[in-house]
Amino acid sequence: MRLVIAIVRPEKANDVLTSLYRADVRGLSMSRVQGHGGETERVETYRGTTVKMGLSEKVRFEIAVSDDFVQTAIDAIVDGGKTGEVGDGKVFVIPLERVVRIRTGEADSAAVTPEGAQ
Repeated sequence: MRLVIAIVRPEKANDVLTSLYRADVRGLSMSRVQGHGGETERVETYRGTTVKMGLSEKVRFEIAVSDDFVQTAIDAIVDGGKTGEVGDGKVFVIPLERVVRIRTGEADSAAVTPEGAQ
């Protein structure tokens, strides 16, 4: 099992969700975050004053998947989130030691498999 974490542009969040849904990747968490990576610092004008913006608004997806779905999830995120510009985001994949579905007590791969999936 793996935890796939993706940081994407907020305007691409719905495209990523659609792409994940089409790839049958379910069960995710999504939150708004701020950060910066390779993009250069932005300068904006606010009420006539020039302000250096150090952090960008981003959306973070967290998806626990079985090993068989890791590449599928990555491909769906990249497909939905890519604009080709600096600041599109990143995908991180980390090992997931244990997962337990609270409602049923199912553990590990059974806990990350969507209800009704074979």
